[in-house]
Amino acid sequence: MRDIKSFVDAGVIGHFPGGIHPPERKSPANTVALRRPPLPSELILPLRQHIGPSGQCTVEVGDKVLKGQQLTEAQLSQGLPLHAPTSGTVSAIEERPMAHASGLPELAIVIQPDGEDRWITRQPLPNYRDCDRATLIETIQKAGIAGLGGAGFPTAQKLASQKPIQYLIINGVECEPYICADDRLMREHAIDIVAGIEILQFISNAGQVLLAIEDNKPEAIAAMREAIDGSDSIKLRVIPTKYPSGGEKQLIELLTGQQVPQGQLPLDIGLLMQNTGTAYAVKRAVIDGEPLLERVVTLTGDLMSQPGNVWALLGTPIAHLLAEGGFNADDDARVIMGGPMMGFTLPLTDVPVIKTTNCILTPSLQELPPAADEMACIRCGACADVCPATLQPQQLQWLAKAKDYDALESNDLFDCIECGACAYVCPSEIPLVHYYRKAKAEIRNIAREKAKAELARQRFERRQERLEREKQERLERHRKAAEARKKMQQEKAATETSDAASAANKPAQDKSSAVAAAIARAKAKKAAQQAANNTSDEENS
Repeated sequence: MRDIKSFVDAGVIGHFPGGIHPPERKSPANTVALRRPPLPSELILPLRQHIGPSGQCTVEVGDKVLKGQQLTEAQLSQGLPLHAPTSGTVSAIEERPMAHASGLPELAIVIQPDGEDRWITRQPLPNYRDCDRATLIETIQKAGIAGLGGAGFPTAQKLASQKPIQYLIINGVECEPYICADDRLMREHAIDIVAGIEILQFISNAGQVLLAIEDNKPEAIAAMREAIDGSDSIKLRVIPTKYPSGGEKQLIELLTGQQVPQGQLPLDIGLLMQNTGTAYAVKRAVIDGEPLLERVVTLTGDLMSQPGNVWALLGTPIAHLLAEGGFNADDDARVIMGGPMMGFTLPLTDVPVIKTTNCILTPSLQELPPAADEMACIRCGACADVCPATLQPQQLQWLAKAKDYDALESNDLFDCIECGACAYVCPSEIPLVHYYRKAKAEIRNIAREKAKAELARQRFERRQERLEREKQERLERHRKAAEARKKMQQEKAATETSDAASAANKPAQDKSSAVAAAIARAKAKKAAQQAANNTSDEENS
């Protein structure tokens, strides 16, 4: 097996197992230039729009805000701040339905635009090469940038890794049918994307950049080729159209010939991947001083009379974009956020655009027939043939239905990238990805409950240890106090005994002293008398 460097230097394209070739249906949306819809009447900004915790709200209802003003403060390492997409007034901070299949509400900041679009004072860093790495990473973090091509992982956190990066991979593949947001972005903003790529390369200190685009995007390929002309470090790689070639691990295998080892990340083998839209956002954050306020969203499907790609402010209600796309609703109309493979049907259209929203699809029943009733698995093996992660989808489905979570994990459920290829080819119309997502959610929930129980157990044990320690300390204090009291009592008793003995001996001592004094007086008297007699004798003689 070649090492990564020799594979890359050879300029070859590898392959990954499985995959499918569904109808691409990128046109007509990809033929129309990017446009900007009018401002909506309100912007609904969920506090959490990325992988990681939401921030702490820093504004109150009634506050006037400027475009680009920070609305939340990140609390933890994976947290990202949120910014006002335009100037206006905070009209509410309340729970609103979110862009999720369940439509469950989450806390959101609601802004009523004033139509003036007045900016905060921006702080661009056009000479970013004069800045240190930490300053640039902090700038990207404060701009609220999350990965715009996938699950929304905080970009700054990826860049903050201390692991050496050999190759920076820029993902412009956009392999899912219908979606062409990155396609239009590359066609119209190639120079800006390359500027963002250079910033990412500077921060990561990557030796080389590999820019990957599928061969069904000739205009984007031409635009990016022209933009990188003269660059020694950015190499364009045109890959065959195949779904899901834009998956992180699949694209790495195509470009490097290597698989990311199970349980490891691309960073562990010297690779860092970012999306073209993310690179564009990084350019605007660093060179222009603009936080992430908008993104390109594809409006497409047979029920859209004006399909295309639009610059959608974060928080824009989906209903507003549907009106922009000329949505012709009927009783059976579906509104899908995302593509036909990995997207989900929205239960209502008042939910907002968030950082990871890349497409609004409104297919007709003829264009994208709804799934038929699920039938029994016939064990044909087609799902295993197309799985890009070389899993056994039918086995995972049985285990998921049986809620055998240990077996699911041992059969590598979490290696599933939920691309939907297995469900696409299933003749029994089994919604395989639905079962995987549900099982993953249940396993995560069990893990969270176990973690909570373990934390509670540790807290209980620490409390018991503390109470026992305090008890022992209290007993020890009582023992020492008792010993001190006993010692004092013993000393007092000894003193009293000594005093009593002294008092008992005092009369005898007094009598002895009196006798001695009398004897001494008698002796003195006798001596005085004798001295007087001697004097008289001397005079008579």
